Amino acid sequence: MSERTHNALDKARSGGRLDEAEALALFEEGTLLELGEAANAVRRRLHPAPDVTYIVDRNINYANACVTGCSFCAFHRPPGHPEEYILTREALAGKIRETKDAGGIQILLQGGNHPALRLEWYEDLLRFMKSFDIHVHGFSPPEIRHFAALNGLPVREVLVRLRAAGLDSVPGGGAEILVDRVRRQISPRKATTGQWLEVMEEAHRLGMKTTATMVFGHVETPADRVEHLRRLREQQDRSLARGNGGGYTAFICWSMQTENTALAGMRPAGAHEYLRTLAVSRLFLDNFPNVQASWVTQGEKVAQLALLFGANDMGSTMLEENVVRQAGASFRMTEARIRAVIEDLGLRPRRRNQAYEILE
Repeated sequence: MSERTHNALDKARSGGRLDEAEALALFEEGTLLELGEAANAVRRRLHPAPDVTYIVDRNINYANACVTGCSFCAFHRPPGHPEEYILTREALAGKIRETKDAGGIQILLQGGNHPALRLEWYEDLLRFMKSFDIHVHGFSPPEIRHFAALNGLPVREVLVRLRAAGLDSVPGGGAEILVDRVRRQISPRKATTGQWLEVMEEAHRLGMKTTATMVFGHVETPADRVEHLRRLREQQDRSLARGNGGGYTAFICWSMQTENTALAGMRPAGAHEYLRTLAVSRLFLDNFPNVQASWVTQGEKVAQLALLFGANDMGSTMLEENVVRQAGASFRMTEARIRAVIEDLGLRPRRRNQAYEILE
């Protein structure tokens, strides 16, 4: 390990802020165990209690028609396809009731960039869902940007109306890698980097809480990953400075799943690259309070290791998940298993809500 890498790890452990060159050096030169040790030290400094949080929720995909056609997506169907669907209110109600019966407190609501549904349809959808008294963590930035374009409205107005109808928080989907050169290769018709960040900026200005994601292991470079993290950290600085309650609650990264997609010949990143990326993210994102482990794409054993590589949260029980599984992921974990995996490390599992408030 070089002296600059050693110094960068010491700097991050003690609470210093890494610059981009230091983060890139960690990606390129840091050994996995040294990165993990430093990231775990940062995690313990930020969360000294032996707690690992998780949430009980369900992913609901309200529709699957999409005009974006991302190369890595096996879930979407082009408009008019025989497998295109829009969930009925009856089906949606059944899914919400099942979630609540299982102790769930939240719905992660996402779909494609549908060519025909107008903003009023989404407002009615939210009002219907809120009649069940459940938190709606809904609509990725590309969806919200699509709503704005389709309805000829500013992003801020779309968010104001969705929030008034019942939207509680915004998930960080659709970020992939926040570098336009990369986006032009894998999702050329999706929101640009600036458009994705604009949605989150406006949500934070309104006092809303959101999450941030990164999907790696495709055409990006380590420098692109660092650029992605830098953009998130700078935006979080601005959001926290406002002091209005808005901002990112957590960061989640996972490796792209390519089976059943146009990128099927690409070898996905494995556990070593996942843990390295997770650790560097924890070291660099000094203003993000929480980092999630991704058992959905990595499985329970790697997710357990992630709790020693900077993660303090196991994400969601995901009573239902369609998008990543259709791209090839097959891991499943019950709430009991999530708790057991946490306890096996001598840590304490704690249920939480979207704001990371402990519920038990």
